[in-house]
Amino acid sequence: MNGAARIIILILIDSLLIAAALMTGLLLRFEGDIPGQYVSAFRYLLPYYILVNIICFYLGRLYHRMWRYASIRELYGLLKAATAGAVIMVVLIYALGFPTLPRSVYILSWFFIIAFVGSSRLGWRLVRDMMLANRNSPSSRVLIIGAGDAGAMVAREIMNNRKLNLEAVGFIDDNPMKQKLSIYGIPVLGTREAIPRIVREYHIDEIIIAMPSAGGRTIREINQICRQIGAKARIFQGADTLLGRKYRIKEIELDDLLKREPVKLNLDEIAGYLKDKTVLVSGAGGSIGSELCRQIAVNKPKRLILLDCSENDLFEIENELRENLPALDIVPELADIRDKERLIHIFGTCRPQVVFHAAAYKHVPMMEKHPLEAVKNNIFGTRNLAEAADRFQSETFILISTDKAVNPSNVMGATKRAAELIIQEMNHKSQTTFAAVRFGNVLGSRGSVVPIFRKQIEKGGPVTVTHPEMTRYFMTIPEAVQLVIQAGAMAMGGEIFVLDMGEPVRIMDLAYDMIRLVGYQPGEDIEIKITGIRPGEKLHEELFAAREQIEATRHERIFLCHLPPQNLNILNMIDEWEKTITRARRLDRKAVMDFIHSLIPEFQAAGEVAAADERKEAEGRKWGMG
Repeated sequence: MNGAARIIILILIDSLLIAAALMTGLLLRFEGDIPGQYVSAFRYLLPYYILVNIICFYLGRLYHRMWRYASIRELYGLLKAATAGAVIMVVLIYALGFPTLPRSVYILSWFFIIAFVGSSRLGWRLVRDMMLANRNSPSSRVLIIGAGDAGAMVAREIMNNRKLNLEAVGFIDDNPMKQKLSIYGIPVLGTREAIPRIVREYHIDEIIIAMPSAGGRTIREINQICRQIGAKARIFQGADTLLGRKYRIKEIELDDLLKREPVKLNLDEIAGYLKDKTVLVSGAGGSIGSELCRQIAVNKPKRLILLDCSENDLFEIENELRENLPALDIVPELADIRDKERLIHIFGTCRPQVVFHAAAYKHVPMMEKHPLEAVKNNIFGTRNLAEAADRFQSETFILISTDKAVNPSNVMGATKRAAELIIQEMNHKSQTTFAAVRFGNVLGSRGSVVPIFRKQIEKGGPVTVTHPEMTRYFMTIPEAVQLVIQAGAMAMGGEIFVLDMGEPVRIMDLAYDMIRLVGYQPGEDIEIKITGIRPGEKLHEELFAAREQIEATRHERIFLCHLPPQNLNILNMIDEWEKTITRARRLDRKAVMDFIHSLIPEFQAAGEVAAADERKEAEGRKWGMG
């Protein structure tokens, strides 16, 4: 049936219902015995009644709604249209001298028009739902965790979308005020502690977690309950994107198990230093750099300069941004931060006002094998970029640092600690505001443990863990980048900001969770193999050194790290050693390590910290503390 035919049929049905409503009002008013004069008035007024109400219905777009999904909103539209029709008819009757009816009939007819037309629309929905229910018996009985707005959205979607083959049986909520209440006729059956009993009693097949504000610990607890009772668990998720807000019900993923409270940003503060500015991101194609580009782009910079030495990574992030934000002025620059002259040309041409320095070598074992390359990239490259920012008077320079820079036990951490010292010294001699932001591991970054575990699981194992007691701090890439951008807005010069990483996570627990998330049992379906600590690794990372003083900032998730005064003239030392590299044909590993030690006296040789950590663990176990 096409649209025009559908509208005509609805108009004919409504005409009959309007006539029936007016007649019912008269019959009630006179208890079935209508005087002749009012029968004549009824016949005279009926065409006007039908015409006026149909016009009001049409203008109220009642014929352009999908009544099979009728809800309170559609009934409210009917109420407005019927009220407008009743008012217009009363005005016409008395203004134009039409035959009159008792005033109570106008009110009764208004009520019955709403009742009859509304019932016809809701009746169609009820008939449709009953037909679909008889045609498709739901294959899964669902328990919804969370009787709030998100839970109501899930329940409504299940009720309206029969293709899901789901039946919402009940809600779980810990709020005592919601117990024994219902939403859309679906009852709140109990609290979280009652989940096992309810699953057995109501034969639940699937549990949907509809608690957007729930932390990772809560989701882990519910997921653990679901595994124990054999119920499938999924999660309702709302996701902010460049194009708006999307909602979906998805399988529980690692990000959900480690989730923390959403980051609260001062949008006015962020916009103040990014909007209408030329912003440069080094390492723009990497995990952190690409997310920086996405979030900076949303804040409407004047121009976004993407700097990376990988042509493929640069190509991908440029294409993604151009597709999502075609109006943004994007300048891709294929360049290496070790090339000082190339950086000077880029800064002289583009004049970036804000610089985010995310380019770095980050792979710990690889940098242990190639310490000179780590020095060239992480130390010389940072110095080159910082000096270019100073020379061309950039306003703000933010270095992305790492928790491995604290009491560094590996080359990568030591070179990043040197990078922190570089930007602090640059801040003393420059008009540019230099600052660093330090944080731990991010989920899903290249070369990190999560994608490695995922590949090992896909191959059937084994999953390799270096030490059963090893822990690391984790946060999601979007969360880390949001806090980096917020810290940049707070920078006054010379600070090292440290992000709140939450509680450290045991790598062994992470391996267990990832194996279980894909439906396997650790040790049975997928073997976990202990391989031993790699060169430069610590058992436990730190966010602060013992000699550093920690101060809270106006943002609850960002801390400020104060260091004792540094007597080291690190820039001159770097310049002198760079000349040594240029003159020398070949440098042995010892010479490179000695140079790093001269810059970072607290740097301990690879393996020393790991051995000390293992001794502490063994001592703790000996005294029953482990």
